[in-house]
Amino acid sequence: MPTDRRPSPTRAAALPAPQRRRLLLGAGAGAGAALLALPRPLRAAGLPPMTEGPFYPSVAWRARALDWDADLTRVERGGRVLQAQGEALDLGGRIVDARGRAVDGAAVEIWQCDVHGSYRHPDGAGERIDEGFQGFGATRSDAAGRYRFRTIRPVPYPGRTPHIHVRLRHPAWGELTSQLFVDGEPANARDFLYRRLTPDDRRDTALVLQPAEVGAPVAWRASRDLHVGA
Repeated sequence: MPTDRRPSPTRAAALPAPQRRRLLLGAGAGAGAALLALPRPLRAAGLPPMTEGPFYPSVAWRARALDWDADLTRVERGGRVLQAQGEALDLGGRIVDARGRAVDGAAVEIWQCDVHGSYRHPDGAGERIDEGFQGFGATRSDAAGRYRFRTIRPVPYPGRTPHIHVRLRHPAWGELTSQLFVDGEPANARDFLYRRLTPDDRRDTALVLQPAEVGAPVAWRASRDLHVGA
């Protein structure tokens, strides 16, 4: 087991002044060198915690009123299959901790507004609703930390830039709620939440959209690893 090599106050006080001074300075220099030798840790904060907003659907309501699998673009209702309006987006990546290790079995939830700017929520439906868009989806990361959703490219609604809400849960670190923002979106600069983010936060919440290949079932793809501080 490692031992503490720092001089005890009692031992140091018993030495002559010059020797006591050398001992204490030597211990301090050794500690400083050890600190400098440590690898620079990853940013501990990971995804910045952010508000869930007013339109997070409660478990009781969504179990009653929503499909909530990982495909938000397809809704089965009354024996019919409805397809979401908007530009389909394949969103995936990994859940990783501050050391870059994959997080297995993390619960991952996303929610966002539809093409009309309406959320699927009992108190925030809006004037128009896309009945083919779930608005909320859930999955779990696999053994490699991977998660995947099919949703739509986020659109703005009054007062907000396009964004996707995300919530992560795991017994190792509890719960984290954040948001993802379309990288390069001009409206980001006017968004009150985005403007509060540090440069590191903006990097960690950036959703870089790439056009999908010709003939793909989606219009866009985005790979976004989600970092947690544990």
